[in-house]
Amino acid sequence: MAYAGILDAFSRLIKKRQLRLHHVGQPPHVKKTPGAASAKHKPFSATLPRPPPHSFLLNSWRSIHHSVIGDRNLILMGPPGSGKTTVGRLLGQKLGLPVIDVDNDVLEKDWNMSVSDKLQDVGNEEFVEEEGKALLRWSASGSVISLSGSNPMHPASMKHLQENGIVVYLDVHAKEIVERLEDMKVDRIVGQSSGASMGDLLRGRKQFYKQWHDFRVLCEGGDTVEAIAEKVLDALKRYENSGSEAFISTRSICPEKGDPNGSTKTFSEVVVDGLASDGGLFVPARGLPSFTTGEWRRLMGANYVERAQIILERCIPPADMPAVKLGYIVEKAYGKNFACSQIAPVRHLVGNQYLLELFHGPTASFKDLALQLMPQIFAYCIPSSCNSLVLAATSGDTGSAVLHGFSCLNENDKQRIAVVSLFPENGISPVQKMQIIGCQSANGLSVGVKSDFDFCQKTLKHMLTNPEYTGYLTAEYGTALSTANSINWARLLPQVVYHGSAYLDLVSQGFIEFGSPIDVCIPTGNFGNMLAASYAKLMGIPIRKLICASNQNNVLTEFIKTGHYDLRNRKLLPSISPAIDILKSSNLERYIHLISNGNGQIVNQLFSQLESEGHFQLPNDLLQKVQLEIVADWCSEEDCLAAIHSAYHSTGYVLDTHTAVAKAVADRLQDKTCPVLIASTAHYSKFAPAILKALRISAIKQDPLSQLHMLQSMNLLPPAHEALWDTLKRAEHEKHQVCAADASVLMNHVETILPNLFLKIR
Repeated sequence: MAYAGILDAFSRLIKKRQLRLHHVGQPPHVKKTPGAASAKHKPFSATLPRPPPHSFLLNSWRSIHHSVIGDRNLILMGPPGSGKTTVGRLLGQKLGLPVIDVDNDVLEKDWNMSVSDKLQDVGNEEFVEEEGKALLRWSASGSVISLSGSNPMHPASMKHLQENGIVVYLDVHAKEIVERLEDMKVDRIVGQSSGASMGDLLRGRKQFYKQWHDFRVLCEGGDTVEAIAEKVLDALKRYENSGSEAFISTRSICPEKGDPNGSTKTFSEVVVDGLASDGGLFVPARGLPSFTTGEWRRLMGANYVERAQIILERCIPPADMPAVKLGYIVEKAYGKNFACSQIAPVRHLVGNQYLLELFHGPTASFKDLALQLMPQIFAYCIPSSCNSLVLAATSGDTGSAVLHGFSCLNENDKQRIAVVSLFPENGISPVQKMQIIGCQSANGLSVGVKSDFDFCQKTLKHMLTNPEYTGYLTAEYGTALSTANSINWARLLPQVVYHGSAYLDLVSQGFIEFGSPIDVCIPTGNFGNMLAASYAKLMGIPIRKLICASNQNNVLTEFIKTGHYDLRNRKLLPSISPAIDILKSSNLERYIHLISNGNGQIVNQLFSQLESEGHFQLPNDLLQKVQLEIVADWCSEEDCLAAIHSAYHSTGYVLDTHTAVAKAVADRLQDKTCPVLIASTAHYSKFAPAILKALRISAIKQDPLSQLHMLQSMNLLPPAHEALWDTLKRAEHEKHQVCAADASVLMNHVETILPNLFLKIR
């Protein structure tokens, strides 16, 4: 066999990890700074296979393992009992690298005494300081390093280690750690005072671990050392190659063959661009990651913030956003802005129907779950030298959520990022309109358009994909355009989190057994929330059926039943559920791309036909896939009001008009054998006239604030939304501008706004 063939065969074996190659007795790459104590490494006593003797194979093997971490260290971090030392030894064997245990090989050598004796000698606080000083006097390269459980509590030494290392967080459930420590007869760890439980201390330690990790390995109950080591290696490979996690347009035909419509983008680029230049929407080329059943179980005891960080770490390449920065952003997004500490709680409604309450954010709608997070991600991703104008088209709720989310940026970011929200001047509820106006700020303005949402969204897309217009704004104002609608991937992605979290809450509250399927019913017009639920299903959440609920603008219902998407001779009908008054559903394009296995050609063909002819027919094979996953129906205005009335009188709970649409449809379509989770997408106060009518309240006053006063006086469940109330009071003193339904007029109007936001380039 030729040498090339041998190398090829050997490479395949390495990739499959069927051949384990190791160094034996190799001295660690330890550097001792002046004054440092000796840190002599103790090699394993076990006999391990040596690398191949042939020089060409040896060089090949070295290049493979060197390319993984080079001269950097692989640093294992986690609580005591997480398996850092044992996993580190196995990783050392697999990678052919020396292994350094900080406790045995650094601290005890430096102190000339055992760690336990040192802790007993100096006490908790001084121990952490002494531990940190010892690490600052020491360094290594090209090694696997197992930290002590308390090392991350000393910032200076962790920063020192991270300069030449990749920090891996072995995230083991606190309950399992406690059990392991009990088995090991360990009854006290660093930082534990008398009376404090081990569990509480371990939960408190998390704040230190999440400050330093480059990537996390989510350890499942019962994982073997071999399994954890393989997870580390897989995650390391992803970390090192995360820059290649590409995104493509849904209309990309053949990116691997250099098709101009198939050029790939990074996560940061798709966040900044918003919309692909060919008019398509960005999606990850390799799809979304999946979680094992054990990993979802691991998230059972986590709160919403922890779940969001762990899920998003898997979905956002660390090359674009480091895990630590992402964690900071997630904590800020889901902090004090939400009235409920659970962020998106699940409530039992009646029978086997449950509500996912998505309205506890500052603007009282499900949009907040994404739009408290997306602006922070956007600000991180855009170049520091660039101004950005974010455009948003709203059918009611998005506008206020976008304006509020971007107003929460820090002052420096608000100097270079501004928002213009387009909304149908007469196509949303009075409270929604007041809310959008009340959410305006120094870097956020609203514009009423004398048309409907579809026109606003179409104009927004035209602005983003018009090279003459975007080029002019860049040249004159140094300003790039982007969007915060769900056509932007960073806006859609956070919605996946609450579908996964809701399932875990159903289990943790004892409503269902883990692994039991559920149906999910969503009121939708733009299909983003439906798509996010479908993505959650792909990631491992056992969703049986998605139930698509429409109002009288039921184009999606007809499409799911017939495969015919037909906008011809169709007019948008104003309704009491205005947030789903949409005919042209943007995220349907992503869904068709998904079920067609990424067939950009068919997506391009269908949506080009929609643009030119106003309709398309989905091929039968794809229609069958749609109907296997989704069922659909629509709800009249009368049925919507009846659902609100019925729910209130049977449960005391008030549904908003959109949730009532979903409730009415779920009543018809669920087969009673499976629990159904209904997405409660907004607080009822935003639609006060319809709610008062449904509750049979006579003599309804026309003033929106008076209507809210009346609802508040009734002590309804859920209670009044205080943040919404504050925003509406501000709106009484604010003004907004109104434009004709003409794309060129809107484009000119946006340009006239820019001088008040950014300086013109001269």
